Amino acid sequence: MAQVVSVNISLRKGEQKHPVPEIQLKLRHGIVGDAHAGDWHRQISLLTEESVDTMRRPGLDLAPGAFAENINTRGICLKTLPVGTCLRIGETVVEVTQIGKECHGDCAIKKAAGKCVMPTEGIFAIVRREGTVRPGDIIERLEDGYETD
Repeated sequence: MAQVVSVNISLRKGEQKHPVPEIQLKLRHGIVGDAHAGDWHRQISLLTEESVDTMRRPGLDLAPGAFAENINTRGICLKTLPVGTCLRIGETVVEVTQIGKECHGDCAIKKAAGKCVMPTEGIFAIVRREGTVRPGDIIERLEDGYETD
């Protein structure tokens, strides 16, 4: 069963995200209070704990949000989801809009470890149904796309 491990925000761009008890997802906005929110295709970033674990093996101490991800997951292979896939996360629904991204040249993790998983294993999404997301929430792939209420 796939689930949310951590939810993370940053108040300013360029800062590492930090865990919070819950996040509020808002249509055409993303995460309320997150510096990367806005009406664009990368409102929310997701990364699996399994990906983060591969980076921890060399001895890096990586807290949730270290890769600027908003949602850490476990039990779902995010990088294989096609663009357009919809996920129910707790009471919300998000749609995958992008797989991976270019890493900033000054990425501290890339400098320390020689690589970064976000460019190949992180995904981005937009909000399709508003609501609250908390650690422990179940993640379910919606096979027929976005469902309306």
